[in-house]
Amino acid sequence: MEDKWASFKVAVVQAAPVAFDRDRTLAKVHSLAGEAAHEGARLALFPEAFVSAYPRGLDFGAVVGSRTDEGREDFRRYWESSVDIPGPAIDALARTARSHAIYLVVGVVERDRGTLYCSVVFFAPDGEYLGKHRKVMPTASERLVWGFGDGSTLPTVDTEFGRLGAVICWENYMPLLRTAMYAKGLDIWCAPTVDERDIWQTSMRHIAYEGRLFVVSACQYQPPPGPTMPTWPLDRPLIRGGSVIVSPLGEVLVGPVYGRDELLVATIDLDDVVRGRYDLDVTGHYARPDVFTLKVDEGANK
Repeated sequence: MEDKWASFKVAVVQAAPVAFDRDRTLAKVHSLAGEAAHEGARLALFPEAFVSAYPRGLDFGAVVGSRTDEGREDFRRYWESSVDIPGPAIDALARTARSHAIYLVVGVVERDRGTLYCSVVFFAPDGEYLGKHRKVMPTASERLVWGFGDGSTLPTVDTEFGRLGAVICWENYMPLLRTAMYAKGLDIWCAPTVDERDIWQTSMRHIAYEGRLFVVSACQYQPPPGPTMPTWPLDRPLIRGGSVIVSPLGEVLVGPVYGRDELLVATIDLDDVVRGRYDLDVTGHYARPDVFTLKVDEGANK
């Protein structure tokens, strides 16, 4: 591809944060991003809600019509460990990107006054903060603790090796959102998640093949919680992983990996994006704009 790096390495981090401890989690991001850079990666993707927790298994004391004092304290603790944008945590992530000279894409729990959002933040190798994406549709019980993003945070990031963007977890199952992101001309589709199920792999391969782009998906690995969650099976990880990197023709390049921390690295060739769109460009020659239209409101909620 003219004026771009055609071939380069990308990295996917499969690990767990230090739950509800923002500063220790940021230190872990710094270390793991350094490992990715040491492997020659130009881009490192971290999972959904990595800074500083995906609260799997917590109910925040809620049933229909009632909330407990203990649940309110759980929410306070979650809020306390979340990230202000802008703020000190964003400054720390910027320093990490700059010190390792790497594009950094990280799932964070963002706070805006009393509301939390599941967000992804982007950084350039010089440490510049490039923007954020807020998850537009939290799934099921996530709606109890996360607000809804709007169309104003659907960014793309232009790099010297192509255009990238992020779609979080089950947002990937929203066909209209997928189409809107395809229309932005992505070359690299970042899919941070906590979905550990086998069907997720099918979805990642489908999106890569449908969009004729590279899909990089980072899932958390959280080991068995032990006695802290007595109802959880003793030998079952809280989140088992499943990170993967997929080519524009739906071929798995590396992964999925389950049951352990892992740094997945693959060399990708952006010319494969062009080769793939030879016979399928779903928002180009394979679209029918005379028949189908999509309206996307990228304004902020009033």
